[in-house]
Amino acid sequence: MSVLRGIPATVWLLLAAIILRAQTFGNPVIEFDEQYYLLVGERMLHGALPYVDIWDRKPLGLFTVFAAFAWIGRLFGGDGLLASQIGGVLAALATAELIRRMALRIGADGFAAIMAGLAYIIWLNLAQGEGTQASVFYTPLVAGASFLVQRRGPHFTRDGVGAMALVGLAIQMKYTAAAEGFLFGLWLIALALRRGWSVPKTLVWAAVWASLALLPTLLVLAYYWHLGALDAFVFANFQSQFLRVPDELSVMGEDLLGSAAILLLPVIMQLASWRQKEMRKWHFEWQWLAVALAAILLVGAYSPHYFIPLLAPLFVVLAPAFQRWRKIGAAMLVVGALAGQYLLHHYEETKGGRAEAMAMVDAIGPVPNCLYVHDGFPALYRLTGSCLPTPFAFPGSLNMANEAQALGVDSREEVERIFANKPDAVVTDLPAYNRGNPVTRAIVERELAEHYKLVLRLQTGPNRYRLVYRRQS
Repeated sequence: MSVLRGIPATVWLLLAAIILRAQTFGNPVIEFDEQYYLLVGERMLHGALPYVDIWDRKPLGLFTVFAAFAWIGRLFGGDGLLASQIGGVLAALATAELIRRMALRIGADGFAAIMAGLAYIIWLNLAQGEGTQASVFYTPLVAGASFLVQRRGPHFTRDGVGAMALVGLAIQMKYTAAAEGFLFGLWLIALALRRGWSVPKTLVWAAVWASLALLPTLLVLAYYWHLGALDAFVFANFQSQFLRVPDELSVMGEDLLGSAAILLLPVIMQLASWRQKEMRKWHFEWQWLAVALAAILLVGAYSPHYFIPLLAPLFVVLAPAFQRWRKIGAAMLVVGALAGQYLLHHYEETKGGRAEAMAMVDAIGPVPNCLYVHDGFPALYRLTGSCLPTPFAFPGSLNMANEAQALGVDSREEVERIFANKPDAVVTDLPAYNRGNPVTRAIVERELAEHYKLVLRLQTGPNRYRLVYRRQS
């Protein structure tokens, strides 16, 4: 037992991350977004230019990270999937370790700090963060910036530079990181003045910090300007966000209730241990939590994975409660871990996993004229080695009603163009997506009825079928 006590806390957190996420290793179809990120990263290695050859709204930095995973996978004879999943483990570990260190800083003891870090890893599984969601990779950058801002050591200037450089990288993973970066910048200014810096000196350094936060995005803008594709970049990253029709209030409310349910136990524990004097003492952490929540609510999409950025500050401020109520906290972690493992199993049972994906690949067969995934797994483009029949290869772009006016092209004309090129195979789902685009769906159904034959009807879950059609000669 004395040997076990000598094992560093980071090692325990790493083991926990591996064990808790082990069910997902090797599954290429965990969440639809991350399937697409790896597809974009892989095609970048083949010369595809995001926003021009393959379209999405996420920042280039995120796709560059997945291109690196694809490159690492290629070095070892793979396709980047396992490399990305290992990257997800390491990102979760980095955030958990930063939570542990910040928990120690605000007065939690060592065991409670470990519990806080472990809670983050556990709750990722509950919030659809069991794989490689964008927030899994950007949260450690934001948490690292938070850690540096509050370190208040002898190297304040260097810490400020490091913090805002991390914010700049985080913004290129997800633009909502700018909200937290703005808070951190204000804190750096306040801390500088508290240290006795003059106003002119503080303003100069504020400009430096702001420049560092904006620099990666400005470099990407310059890169696309150099390529003559600045309009495509600006439209995809910024303008299209405002053209997308918001979800109906009933849908947003349903998603919000589901996400709130996931956070219910830690929030109840925090409220039960509420102490006003501690809130005043840890006002930076509470402000970080509030800004992270505000950024999520302003986006207007409330699926669980959008709440991942909230988990880091939440478990930092919860650490003293873990110290005060160890048994209750331990019970909460056990419940969260078991629920997370059940959800991972449930998701694979209802959406499909590696076996189902490979069965679809076999049914799709050779696709010299491309595969078209109208509704289903974007990973099938990777797994079949298919060419892309459209830059809008993420299925939701052309099959969702609220995207119809947000792509910069007429979605009806784009789907007609795809079928004019006679794709060899088409993938769709049954029943049809209840928030789908009826115009493009009608085109797909017409073409399938006239020119395609159903070759696979694969059930995933009690009420979901994955359909594969091959073009008839």
